[in-house]
Amino acid sequence: MNVFQKLFSKQKKVNIEFCQRNLEQFLKEEHYVEYNEFLSRKNVNYKEFECQSRCKECRLSPYAMVEGEFVSADNSGELLKKMAQYLD
Repeated sequence: MNVFQKLFSKQKKVNIEFCQRNLEQFLKEEHYVEYNEFLSRKNVNYKEFECQSRCKECRLSPYAMVEGEFVSADNSGELLKKMAQYLD
């Protein structure tokens, strides 16, 4: 890939939706900076909802809806890694 293609290529935008209650329960302070950097990327669109009516999943582990797909993980750091894979 030449330099111009790298500089001017259109990056795919990724849509991510979070449950506010799930974030409050599972997002640890140690991951705040990483999440902020990730969500600040220009190719990431995200929304936070008060509730997404996924109460069973919400109680068990951190999750996000990425491009309409349910993505969960054992912890918030792992969830961030899984979401980042959608950018590749």
